[in-house]
Amino acid sequence: MDFNLSKEQELLRDGLGKFLASRYDLEKSRTAAKLGPGWQPEVWRGFADELGILGAALPESVGGIGGGPVELMVIAEELGRALVIEPFIDTVVLAAGLLHRAGGPAATALLERIIEGTAIVALAGTEADDHQVATRAVRDGSDWVLTGAKAVVVAAPLATHLLITARGEGDEQERLSLFLTEFDPAAPPPGVTVHSYRTIDDRRAADLMLDGLRLPAGALLDGDARSSLAQARDEGATAVCAEAVGAMRKVLSDTVEYCKQRQQFGQPIGNFQVLQHRMVDMYMELEQAVAAEYLAVLNLQAEPHVRARAVSAAKATIGRAARFVGQNAVQLHGGMGMTEELAIGHYFKRLTALQYEFGTTDFHRARYAKLTRP
Repeated sequence: MDFNLSKEQELLRDGLGKFLASRYDLEKSRTAAKLGPGWQPEVWRGFADELGILGAALPESVGGIGGGPVELMVIAEELGRALVIEPFIDTVVLAAGLLHRAGGPAATALLERIIEGTAIVALAGTEADDHQVATRAVRDGSDWVLTGAKAVVVAAPLATHLLITARGEGDEQERLSLFLTEFDPAAPPPGVTVHSYRTIDDRRAADLMLDGLRLPAGALLDGDARSSLAQARDEGATAVCAEAVGAMRKVLSDTVEYCKQRQQFGQPIGNFQVLQHRMVDMYMELEQAVAAEYLAVLNLQAEPHVRARAVSAAKATIGRAARFVGQNAVQLHGGMGMTEELAIGHYFKRLTALQYEFGTTDFHRARYAKLTRP
């Protein structure tokens, strides 16, 4: 099988890589994360106006460029390599995918705004299993009233809109509804309490308490969104797998370079065979992660059970690789590896967090075993 990128995909990768190399400074991004608004709006504007990547995987009918899973992989890898904290996966992968599959005038209009870079949409519904969704939606006249809690809603403090999953009154256990509402984290609507915070890997997230959030009838985007949400979770898992591969490529490269420069006993520590073996092990884990990434990407548009099996295999494999590569990179850097001054510490935190997004390594091992059981 030919795993080479097409000419257009190479141009996409190279263009984004050059943009991030010249415009995305790690120290500046961390300052924005810790002391500023949590992201860099001018970078997001560049993604929209100069690169057009916010519509890379969306159809041309809504202003996208009609790409697919491979384009998504290329972009996510480069974002991971540069340790970008802007909410690309949350808005462009998760939310945009759900909006596109739901269809309708409101969804289409919001998709156009996402591609333009004027809307940030967060999904309040990333529970690993549908049975964990406890938020309820009941009818009150022509309105919907939502009650429940949503934990760790990534990008909610930056969002202009929320997508909320809930169970309708009298719905069966398997049935889920998807609601769309405008959102201002600084002035949330009545019935919503927002607790915002910074995650360990410098993202912004929030816990939401819904206590009688009243939405108009038109806010119901999809009355039976279970299959769409399952696809969104698999797409999100695939995107973070690609992001992890990009981060691991950078981590391994930086570690090898550090070992060539760090002197001990009058010679570079990279000359010591035991450390060479350690770096070879890191390289092997990375190569296995790349193969697993390809497996997920090439099956992302397959039948649901085939897609889920491939994604779980990739997520479990890459979760293990991210742990091994991240921990060994820190060890080879010594105590400096955990400081704020070196980039390696920031990459380690992100690789650690990636292991838990869209299902843990253990969750995906169990799901893979279930899907392969005779």
